[in-house]
Amino acid sequence: TLHTGMHNPDGGYENDCSVARLAYNRFMLMSPSIQQMRSKTWIMHHLPKDGSVYLQDVTSLYTTLCITGPNSPNLLANLTDIDITDKTFPHFTCRHLNIGCAPDVLTMSMTHTGELGYVMYIPSEFALHVLDSIEEAGKDLGVKHCGYYAMHAVRIEKFYALWGQDLDSKSTPYECGRAFRVKLESTNSSSRDIDFIGRDAFIRQKKEGIKKILVMLLLDAADHDVEVDQWPWGGEPIFRDGTYAGRVTTSAYGY
Repeated sequence: TLHTGMHNPDGGYENDCSVARLAYNRFMLMSPSIQQMRSKTWIMHHLPKDGSVYLQDVTSLYTTLCITGPNSPNLLANLTDIDITDKTFPHFTCRHLNIGCAPDVLTMSMTHTGELGYVMYIPSEFALHVLDSIEEAGKDLGVKHCGYYAMHAVRIEKFYALWGQDLDSKSTPYECGRAFRVKLESTNSSSRDIDFIGRDAFIRQKKEGIKKILVMLLLDAADHDVEVDQWPWGGEPIFRDGTYAGRVTTSAYGY
């Protein structure tokens, strides 16, 4: 499993996603829910004309549950019949596990909050059973429900960018600290350069330099009047020495 992007000819993100290889010629692509139709449409526009690639939207077939935090390996071990270790289930890999009485649940060793955890893609008919199993198995581990805004706060603390808020079709990997996800050349000496949409734009930007960059700002509570605004919402202008220097993308309270 890896995080990657789908880019337009200018190098901007059309889709920010994760891809899991399930078999030699079978892949599952996961992207934020706001990108479901965008992802599908973008891929459809670029499928080979010879019909050699088949695309299926399976969003409605699965319910996604995440377990996150330092006790998540112990919790997953209580739910399934294999030992959960770095050797049996390394980070950024996926495998099918029996969770409780739910068979073959696609489970990925990754999180969107930058810490230990797993993402489970559960056939929807087993979703409530798996949720009940998680709650039962996690009683002694202090398991708690985590809402979307809590995850939002944690991913901002880790400086994890989100498409549609921090990234868009005009943001490139070099502008948001994701240059390490761009692979221009194969590590196999017998292979040539890797061709993909946006490659020329990346090479050009590397030569010409970066004109804008995504950074993290820490707002001191002493400098923020909660009587005027409870907290920053995003979109606020940023001034440096009295000169407009950019704008806030997303923000959250840091606990």
